[in-house]
Amino acid sequence: MRFEWKERLKAFWRDWVRPGLVVVLVLGSFRSAVADWNDVPSGSMRPTILEGDRVCVNRLAYDLRVPFTTWSIWRRGNPARGDIVVLLSPADGRLLVKRVVGVPGDELEIRKQLLFVNGERARYEPVDSELVRVSGRLQFFAEETVAGRSHLVARPTRGDLSFGPVSVPPDSYFIMGDNRGNSFDSRHWGFAPRSAILGRAVAIALSVDPSRSYRPRWERFFSGLS
Repeated sequence: MRFEWKERLKAFWRDWVRPGLVVVLVLGSFRSAVADWNDVPSGSMRPTILEGDRVCVNRLAYDLRVPFTTWSIWRRGNPARGDIVVLLSPADGRLLVKRVVGVPGDELEIRKQLLFVNGERARYEPVDSELVRVSGRLQFFAEETVAGRSHLVARPTRGDLSFGPVSVPPDSYFIMGDNRGNSFDSRHWGFAPRSAILGRAVAIALSVDPSRSYRPRWERFFSGLS
């Protein structure tokens, strides 16, 4: 009887457990070093990314890393101003999705909610549904353009949100959420080191609305990010 149970356990390990572990290891390594997908629980990137979006992340955008670590073995490139990146928060180590606003050498300032990069004010253009109510707050939506790259931002209708000026040091980045009045970012915890940036968010794979019993937002499925 004991021999029979040993054979069954060996067969179970050989036919089920070992192949399963291999699959988990391969998929885990792929997600860690090549491509990943992350849920977005907060509204700090509104209106570009909404609560309930699941974003696809290119982990090879900037580095080739040892799987399951942050060790870079090949630096393929550097984040550019305007990229949406996934990074580890220097404040508490949490995974964040934010936008690169300043690269090494930039001088940044926010004057009464308006962004200045290297002394040049960003250009703002109104968009449809410009004034909206989100989480009980009135917000102003606009298209912000810096150095030829444009994206939507949300700003509160009250408060000046002034900050800086600051100069971005070498190998560091200034990170902000597109929801300028509700984002825990470089304005609070300082510059993000290059080593903390894990990849670039490139698309929304799927999206559900937490405020409506997690109904799918079909129009956001498989949409690109910019």
